[in-house]
This record gives sequence, structure tokens and C-alpha cells, in this order.
Amino acid sequence: AEIFVNTRRMHRRLREAFAAGPARLLPRIRLLTDLGQDIAMADLPPVVPALRRRLELGVLIGQLLDARPDLAPRSAIHDLADSLAALMDEMQGEGVSPEDIARLEVADQSGHWQRSLEFIRIVQRYFGTEDNAAPDKEARQRRVIERLSAQWALNPPTHPIIVAGSTGSRGATMMFMKAVAALPAGAIVLPGFDFDLPEETWGRLDSALTAEDHPQYRFRHLMDVLDIEPHQIQHWTGLEAPNPPRNAVVSLALRPAPVTDQWMIEGRDLSAIGRAMADVTLVEAPSSRAEALAIALRLRSAVEQGTVAALITPDRMLTRQVTAALDRWGIRPDDSAGQPLPLSPPGRFLRHVSALFGQKLTSEVLLALLKHPLTNTRSGERGDHLRWTRELELSLRQNGPPFPQDDDLLAWANAGPVDGRLEWAEWLNRQLQGAEAVGTRDLTGHVEHHLRIARGLVSGPAGLDDTELWAKAAGLEARKLVDELEREAGFGGAMSAADYNNLFRAILNGGVVRDAVGTNPNIMIWGTLEARVQGAELVILGGLNDGVWPEAAKPDPWMNRRMRLEAGLLLPERRIGLSAHDFQQAIGAKEVWLTRSIRSAETQTVASRWINRLTNLLAGLPDQGGEIALRDMLNRGTRWLDMAAQLEVPTATVDPAPRPSPRPPALARPQKLSVTRIKTLIRDPYAIYAAYVLRLRPLDPLRQLPDAPLRGTVLHKVFERYISERTDEPLAMAHNRLMQIADDVLMQEAPWPTARRVWRAKLERVADWFLTEEETRKALAPEPLLERRGSATLARLGFTLTATADRIDRAEDGSVYIYDYKTGTPPTKSEQLYFDKQLLLEAAMIELGAFPDIGIAEVRGASFLGLGSSPKTVPAPLDELTPAQVWQELETLISRYMDEEQGYTSRRAMHKERFGGDYDQLARFGEWDATSDPFSEDVG
Repeated sequence: AEIFVNTRRMHRRLREAFAAGPARLLPRIRLLTDLGQDIAMADLPPVVPALRRRLELGVLIGQLLDARPDLAPRSAIHDLADSLAALMDEMQGEGVSPEDIARLEVADQSGHWQRSLEFIRIVQRYFGTEDNAAPDKEARQRRVIERLSAQWALNPPTHPIIVAGSTGSRGATMMFMKAVAALPAGAIVLPGFDFDLPEETWGRLDSALTAEDHPQYRFRHLMDVLDIEPHQIQHWTGLEAPNPPRNAVVSLALRPAPVTDQWMIEGRDLSAIGRAMADVTLVEAPSSRAEALAIALRLRSAVEQGTVAALITPDRMLTRQVTAALDRWGIRPDDSAGQPLPLSPPGRFLRHVSALFGQKLTSEVLLALLKHPLTNTRSGERGDHLRWTRELELSLRQNGPPFPQDDDLLAWANAGPVDGRLEWAEWLNRQLQGAEAVGTRDLTGHVEHHLRIARGLVSGPAGLDDTELWAKAAGLEARKLVDELEREAGFGGAMSAADYNNLFRAILNGGVVRDAVGTNPNIMIWGTLEARVQGAELVILGGLNDGVWPEAAKPDPWMNRRMRLEAGLLLPERRIGLSAHDFQQAIGAKEVWLTRSIRSAETQTVASRWINRLTNLLAGLPDQGGEIALRDMLNRGTRWLDMAAQLEVPTATVDPAPRPSPRPPALARPQKLSVTRIKTLIRDPYAIYAAYVLRLRPLDPLRQLPDAPLRGTVLHKVFERYISERTDEPLAMAHNRLMQIADDVLMQEAPWPTARRVWRAKLERVADWFLTEEETRKALAPEPLLERRGSATLARLGFTLTATADRIDRAEDGSVYIYDYKTGTPPTKSEQLYFDKQLLLEAAMIELGAFPDIGIAEVRGASFLGLGSSPKTVPAPLDELTPAQVWQELETLISRYMDEEQGYTSRRAMHKERFGGDYDQLARFGEWDATSDPFSEDVG
């Protein structure tokens, strides 16, 4: 006997069933999808690997785009190759030739159809009718089936041949099922056939355009092909379904539209609705998280009861949430979909390496590679590797550069102790050599270079062993895909580094890592296809929202629905019909949960059309107990949602963190601050405590970004250089010279082309204003003194105040004017009076002679020069707060903080609540707010 099944999981299940005993001769169990490869025919060449064909299509599409660049961008080559390969597979499986498609009559006013034909003509060469043409999998499978059908018609086999579990949704499969049905000992076992569907309704499933989304449409089409009627299809086993009344209810709910009249007529005959829905629970959760928690709770209960349970859903985000929720109880479900290979350690590592090609090496990319657990896996070297990686990161954060080169790594290594780091840096340079310079070359060269870097990084400086990269299930899957890419690389032609990276990621995305070790054998997660061939006592159908289950029909870039129908191709609704079939089959289990979330992360969701139909049918049959059954279904779901909500409630009351106000000893308190830190001391004293008492400093960013502080630093340098070189010249010439200086400084200080252009444009908008104002400043005080440093001491307290003034202009009479550049919004008069006392303090220091280059001088004015989008000059209120008064206020402030009874309160008087500080996390801000009283505590 031979049995043909449609999935490998069903193949395994069937073998397990026979192996369970009693002892018997096993049938030959084969996969329908492997017919074209399993059956050897001497005159038919073997199947061409799918990757080879995809690479060939990519080369052909690239040649077409070289000749016709208006058709599509080159960056779309691999996506177009994927889509065209899928179309070609479908055409070969359905027996549709490019000529059939070209003959379609299309009124194409936009030119889209002609552009599509340009691509479709590419696949013409793969549709040769001669037997020696290299066939694709679908083409060879169809040829094998055609020959088998012809052979069996003349000489039918006498042994039993059974096709089990297929709906015949593909043309070649349907052809094979027809051939088997005609055999004397042939049989077809259909999954999920609806025996409750009346003959009249079967007759309405006659048009693919209107009925292909119905769960039973494929069987109606099969009956047409076999020329049989529904009553001729019989039960293949005498076993009764788990709940026949529920099957009848669901069958009625899923009738093809319009259905209301059928509900009203046939609904009166549904006398056992209560029994049908007694074991059905409807969970309408407020969020996907609540849905996942409720499902996890029920699966945990199933473990305690010893019940075999399965979650069936196409929503991979939901399955990940459920898996994470189950982990709190140490339950690991058997997930048939496994883990995507790109998310596994080997997959991530190989993606990191491929991303190096053709790109400047950044600090982030370098450290991501060095910190990966597969880099330098040799046990004796891993400790030093991690230590040197840490020290290199600290150096890059503090000193840069953002794009480290070979010389930078060697300079860092030579600056450190002689402990092996120099050899380590040289090894790293050897591995990364040439990656940035990769341009266009043949695919074989890309693959060889990629694997050389990957293996070298895994092996470490000793270069002994790269087996860790290919170890365990994820490594084996990665090795399989990489080996195939190596074998077929000769067919890929030349491509750029970016094209190779896109290609490699696409190939990696096709890999899945399945590892059943350590999983609970009674708790399973299935896709809809796996659920067809096996059952469970408890079935949870999750993610029942439109767009998820069923999935929205994907747009076809080549043809619309009508054209597909006329050409003989499959309609987009085919997948919806198969999903509906899976739903109808799964809901017939002994106990069923139907779950959905009312809201997704951002928007209100729409219930799956099958849930809508089922609930509408039940709500419309109050006399038959439908309303009560629906209410009970929802109540059962609500009970589990309430329990899930309890999981989110803390089990113990935790007092909120206090608002810190530490009181260190007087000797530990800072004895020196700059004028810019006085504002911090007033607004957020805790930041001063953390920085000067605890000596904590925020880490520099790994790669310096073009942020506001850096912009201010760069523009300071521009104005400093302009002022130091200023001459008497017309405004137009001064403008040009200022912008030339800006170009020079930006090129040196800002390695970001976009930031340079934006900052230059902003500077040019304020240049004329600045230059006009500069003439006035020059007339008042012709001698500018730039970046002057000074310090003054509060002798009684032993405290020193330091300052670095951006600019101090000295007049001919010895008086001075103070200026500070602000690329943001300058502080207002009120802010300067109470908080931002930078210029006021600098004025007081000048009058005390704190700046050696200036001596004691009268301050005639002090101003912030606002260089933002609305340039303006904001003077310091020297007339309201004299330098002597400011100095007295400073002494009062510092003396207060020299007192051990005074605490450094966190966020004492922030400008705005939303403004964050470097030490907010340390202060646990968020567990308290601005209304919380400070908690003073002696420390140190």
C-alpha cells in the first residue's frame, strides 16, 4: 500500500501511529510535494534547486533593468526575483504558460500591464515543452503526475493507493487526486468535509470569484473534477465527531453569503445549541497582552490536569507572548514553527558580518561583533577578549573616533600595557581587512569573503576552530543554507555589496530552527496547516481578528483577480478559503477556546469574520438557546480574563521610593564649581552630589551624534575664529568669510554630511544679523578677548568658583562687555534672576579681578547672543542685580550647602517636568514626583 500525505508533520504522525503497534507491515508513506523528486524517470532531468533559479532570475532582471532603468530601481531586484519565482511556480503548477498570460485582453491605460509583461517574458525560457529542459520543482512534479496518470490509465496498479489530508487546492495536486480516484484500489481521504452542508448550498459554491473564500469550496471544485455529487462522499471511519451539534452550528454560521435567510429557516432546527457550545469559551481581551496571559493560564491549567492542549494561530507575535508568559511557570511549549533563523545566535552573527560589506566601520557595528557570544569562542581566550573589548569600548566612548580604522585600533593597543592586546588588535584588523572596500563583484567572491570573516572571528587569534558557529540546531540550519548558497553562487552573477546583503538576509529569512528538547509534550503551538493532521483535547484558536486570521489577501504586483481567473491561476481568496477550512476543522475539537484582542498596540481591531458570523447566528436564535449559549461563552472567557488581570497586580505592597536628599559630610562636599554648574546646584542639587561626591559621570555616547550640545560647540569655534580674524570689510565680504570659516570648521568637526548641511543653513540664516550686531559691539569695545578662564575664591568658605567666558570685549576706557553664545533659546530675565546666573557671576568675578588677562574692570554690559531660528540679544539684568549682590547670594548659597544639615535634593526646581537629568535613574525618579517631600539622609 502507498499513502500520499501533504505535510512532513503528517508523515511523521502517520509513521508514529503505525510504529505504536501492533506489529504489521508498514505502507509506503510519501509526500505529495515530493512527487516530482521521489519518482525517477530516466528521460526527465532532476529538479533545478530553487535557489539557483532565483539567482538566475535575479541576473535576468538585472539585465532588463540595465536596458530599461525606468521599469524599477535596482534595489528591488531580489524582491522582484522572489515575486517572479513565486508566479512562475504557480504557472507551472497550474499548467499556465506565458503565452496564455500574454493573450489576456487588458485595457491598460497606465502602462502597468506592459511593464509587467516585460518581466513575465523573462520566464519564457523556463517553459520549454521538451523533456530535456531543466525543470523547476513544480514543473517536474506536473510532468511526473501527467505521466503517472497516463500510465495508470493504461495499466492501473493493483495495490492500494491513498491520498490523505489534501484539499486539492493546487492544480497538480488536483490532477494527481483525480488519477488516484480513478484507480480500482485508489482512495481519497478528505480532511474536514462538511456533511452538514445541504445539497442546495453545495450548488451555490460554483464560482471561484464569489465562493473561493468558503471553507468547502475546494471540495466542491474537486467534486466537479471527479464528476461526483456530495452524497457520494462517505465517512471513511465509523467514529463519531467529538461534537456533531457544534459542527452543524458552525456549518450554518459559515454558509456562503447571503446567509440571513438560511439562518432564519434552518436555525429553527438547531435544537442542541446549548450542548453544542457548552465546551466553547469566547475570550475578548482588552489587549493582546491580556489575551496571551489568559491563554497561558489555561495552558498551565491543562498541564496540571494532564490535558493535551494546542494553541493554533497564525499570529507569531501572540505565540511569542504566550511562550514568554508560560516561562514564569517553567513551561516550554512545543512550537511547530520554531524560531526564525535570523534571530538565532548564528543568524544574528552572520547578518552582522554581511552588514560590514561596502560600509564604513562604525563603533557600534564593531562592538556588536566583538560582544557576540560566537566571537572568539576559544575558552582560554574568551576572558581576555571580553576584557579588551570593554577597554576598547571605554576608549571609543571617551576619545572616538566614530569610524575606527586599523591605525586607531593599533594606537589604542600600543597605548595600553603589554598583555597581548596588540596581537588581538592585529588579529581583528586582519579579519576586517577589505570589508569596507567591497564593491561590485561576482556572488562567489562575496560568499567566500563573508565566510572568511565569519570563520576568522569565531576561531579567534589562534585560528583553530569554527565549529561553534555551526553547532546545535541553529548552527546546523545555518550551515545547510550557507552550503547551498556556496554551491549555487556561480549562478548569481555580479552584484554590489548592498545587493549581496539583501540577498543573504532574504535567504536567511527562509530558515527556521526547531528544537523540541526540553519542551512539554502535551502543550503545543501549531500553525493552521499543522493543525489539520492532529488533534488535542483542548484547542485554543488565538488571534481571531480580521487581517490576522484570516490574513488579508496580499496584493498581486502582476495581475488582478479577474485576469488570474481568466488565465487559470489561483485567486488571492484561496488562502482565505484554506484558513476558513482550518478554522472549521479545528473548532470541532472536544474543548475549544476562541480568543481575540479588542485592541492592538495602536488601534481598535475588527473581529474575524468567522467570529462575527458565529456570534450573530447565536444572538439571533434566542428561542433555541443561542443567546444563553453566547452569554455563557463570554462569561467563561471573562472569568479567565479576570484571573489574568490578577497576574498583573503586585502580590505585595511596595512603598514608593523616597525622593532622595542625601547629606554627605562637609569634607566630602565639592570645594570647586564652575559658573554653569551653579544653575544645576539650584535646580537639581542631587546631580551635583552624584557628579562631585559620588564621582559618577554619564558614559559618553558610543558614537557622537550631531546633537544640540555638539552643534553649540562647533558654532562657538566658528564665531571664535571669525572674531579673532575680523577685519574692516563690507558686510557681503564678511558674510562670505564667515561662511568659509563655517565650512572649514564643519568639515573638521562634524563628520555627518546631513548635519553639516543643516547646521550651515541655520548659520547662514543668522549670519547677517550677527554681522550687523557685530558692528555695534565693535564700536563699543574694539578689543575682543576669547575663551578667557578665571577663578575666584570665597575665602570664608574655602570655595572656588571657576569660569570660562566665551567672549569679553574690552573698551578703550578699560570697561568690559561679556557675551555668551547660545544656539538654543537664551534664558529669560526671570530665569537669570533666580536660576541661570552664569553672566551675572562672570560679571562679579571680573569686578573682583578673577580673570588674570583682564584684571579688575567695570562691567558695562553682559548679554546672551541667541543664534537660534529667531536670533536675539538677551541682556543680563545687571541693573536689578548688581555684581556685589550676586556674589553675596552665591556666598549664601554655598554656605548653606556647606552645612551638613542641608541635603542635595533631587530635581528641586526643574525648569520643566519633562526635562530629564543624567542622574534621574539613580534617584529613581518616576517612583516619586515633584509633589513628594524630600527624604533627607546622612550618607558617607
